Amino acid sequence: MSTTIDPTHLTIPSPTESTTPTRPGWAIAGWVAGLLTIPVFVVITGGLMTSTDDLIDNQRVLDQLDGKAGWAWAFQTGSVAIALLVAVFGLGLRRRLGGHVAAGSLLPDLAGVGMLLVSALVLVGGGISTELFHSLLHADEIDADTVGAQLAIFNTMAWVWAGAALTTGATAVAGLRHGAVGRKLAIFSAVMTGLIVFTQLVPFQYMAVLPGMLFLIVAGIALQRDAAN
Repeated sequence: MSTTIDPTHLTIPSPTESTTPTRPGWAIAGWVAGLLTIPVFVVITGGLMTSTDDLIDNQRVLDQLDGKAGWAWAFQTGSVAIALLVAVFGLGLRRRLGGHVAAGSLLPDLAGVGMLLVSALVLVGGGISTELFHSLLHADEIDADTVGAQLAIFNTMAWVWAGAALTTGATAVAGLRHGAVGRKLAIFSAVMTGLIVFTQLVPFQYMAVLPGMLFLIVAGIALQRDAAN
């Protein structure tokens, strides 16, 4: 007994089409990272703010920060969590876009690389918290100028989310040209791209964290809902 298979009735998935249902965990990582940015970059760093009148003298800065080592530790742990979550979101977004654009398109890779750049900056920028923590823990044994230099890095490096422009820009193009994401999310991503680029054209690079944070929250929630459907 033999069976004949009609090849015209066979369905072969395209190279970019996944046969496995997509789970929304990566999207959840995105909006959770965005929400964590608020307490970590606003509340915790606020705990280590000093009066601008005292910036003229690092010893006065150190006196204000004495006893606040815990804030530096909190920033360290929070920044590590954000960095890891952002990396997961970036790789998930790369896979999502890759399933909707033409094979060989750079858009998925640009989206993933942008988030990996943000993750790296947050991870490295948060690393100074370790030194700042020990400096403030032994404030009577440390040079005030050393703390002043550490504080300058603490308040700047982890905030430079310029790399997010690659992600927001790639998401906007992939959505508007290929329907990889909803049109509203694509337009929102385009607006965030413009804001991030603007922060790099003025001496306020660290403000890129704000549109970057908004993108993570909005895109994460929108893509979670879409993946769950």
